[in-house]
Amino acid sequence: MTTTHGKIALLWPGDAEAHATATPETSRFARIFEALAARGIAAEPAVYADDRAEAMRAQLSGVDGVLVWVNPLFDGHDRTRLDALLREVAASGRWVSAHPDVILKMGVKAVLHRTRQLGWGVDTRFYRTTDAFRTEFPDSLRTGPRVLKRNRGNGGEGVWRVERVGPETARVLHALRGSVQEEVALADFMARCEGWVASDGGIIDQPYQARLPDGMIRCYMGADRVVGFGHQFIKALVPPPPGGPEEPGPRLYHGPDMPPFQRLRRLMETEWTPQMAELLGIARADLPIIWDADFLYGPRTADGEDTYVLCEINVSSVFPIPDEAPAAIARLVEARLAAR
Repeated sequence: MTTTHGKIALLWPGDAEAHATATPETSRFARIFEALAARGIAAEPAVYADDRAEAMRAQLSGVDGVLVWVNPLFDGHDRTRLDALLREVAASGRWVSAHPDVILKMGVKAVLHRTRQLGWGVDTRFYRTTDAFRTEFPDSLRTGPRVLKRNRGNGGEGVWRVERVGPETARVLHALRGSVQEEVALADFMARCEGWVASDGGIIDQPYQARLPDGMIRCYMGADRVVGFGHQFIKALVPPPPGGPEEPGPRLYHGPDMPPFQRLRRLMETEWTPQMAELLGIARADLPIIWDADFLYGPRTADGEDTYVLCEINVSSVFPIPDEAPAAIARLVEARLAAR
């Protein structure tokens, strides 16, 4: 295949051995490399570790753009050094997706509070100080079970279902796989969480959704268009049966035309994504090339129609993805290279 459109790097985390052995054909992103090659776009692996930041800077200086798959927390590290490097790369005229500044706008839990007035929003509170958390969260629990979320995190880390069971006692369940429900003094539990305010910039508080057992819909987006869906019956935050925690069901992937999700697709493409971008000050051309929005089912309407509640937006490292997504990613990369 003759390269006509430019050269990009696909960046993901790994150690020295992973860097030395990385190839497009053997990486987990092989289908994305194939889709890019089919459009005449050269792409190379860029395996990142903090101790290789200088070598990575040299490599990224030779490409036109960078697609990034790195979680907020990885291998005991955060993204501080990587984000500084990516900002430098972007400032030099190369596009980066997702840009760290875009992640700070839409890829943190605070987006649930900032966009709570959109059609996907609920009674969402954001405690920016420990004083606010100590004062306001106990009153919030009077409305029923709540879900606390770290502003930055992944894999269920720092996501808790909390329910008051006595004047000073709460029943809590962590979203991490294998967690068990426990009853604790509310003050002691809140003390565990207070460190998030300083480290993550705040704590999100949302009402627990009673239809959580009906599953979560992951809406995969290529910029401002739906490129597929995932549906999973999750067990995190569902009070476990007497025998202990259950394993979640598999996530089933579907293309963008899957009939049960067409109302959600319309809402995402014509209302919620444009409204979010305007509210957060994100230009259409700066929306991530691949991102997803996780929805729970809200209360049904009087006509029996489903509603949807946003519980998270994932931007930093969206993978695995539906079968239709690699081709959509390649089309968007081609368009952004052409726009340069």
